[in-house]
Amino acid sequence: MTGPENAAPDSPQRNRPQWPDLPVDDDTANLRQGPDLHEACLGLLPLVGTWRGTGEVVYPTIEGPFHFGQQITWAHDGRPFLSYEARSWLLDDDGGIIRQAARETGFWRPQEDGSIEVLIAHHTGIVEVYYGPRGDMRSWQIETDAIARTPSAKEVTAAKRLYGLVNQGDLAYVDERAMVGQPMQPHISAVLHRVVG
Repeated sequence: MTGPENAAPDSPQRNRPQWPDLPVDDDTANLRQGPDLHEACLGLLPLVGTWRGTGEVVYPTIEGPFHFGQQITWAHDGRPFLSYEARSWLLDDDGGIIRQAARETGFWRPQEDGSIEVLIAHHTGIVEVYYGPRGDMRSWQIETDAIARTPSAKEVTAAKRLYGLVNQGDLAYVDERAMVGQPMQPHISAVLHRVVG
């Protein structure tokens, strides 16, 4: 697989921060460094790296739309799963940072039949379990099977996400949600560019 044309020029030399004194393999977001990617993760290989870009948040229950910046990292430590972290920040009309926004962390777990299990925890008190069919190395679709939330969290009853490679190597995604009494509909979308990996 050749590198994406839209990747930052120095992305092959960059990685997530490393802990050289860690007594076990550290996570790597760069396939050229660290342990080999587990063969079970080959269907997710194009996601491994760090991605940055911008997107839009909309929903009937919020003012908006709002624009945001985001960084997502999929990394691995050689075992049959990817770690996942996403950080977002709200942007004003000129692209200036207003404040920090959503954070998520979790794991993408490929299964023997090529399907994936995804666990995502949000800083807002929501934990989601997603399942998705075998991807095609260019797109991955996941849908919630279970959602748990703390008493202070917003009511979310279902969610779907579609991730796909576009524009010779960028990553685009759409997050749809049914929450706070509203039916399933688009909530978040973004286009991200590879900066690591």
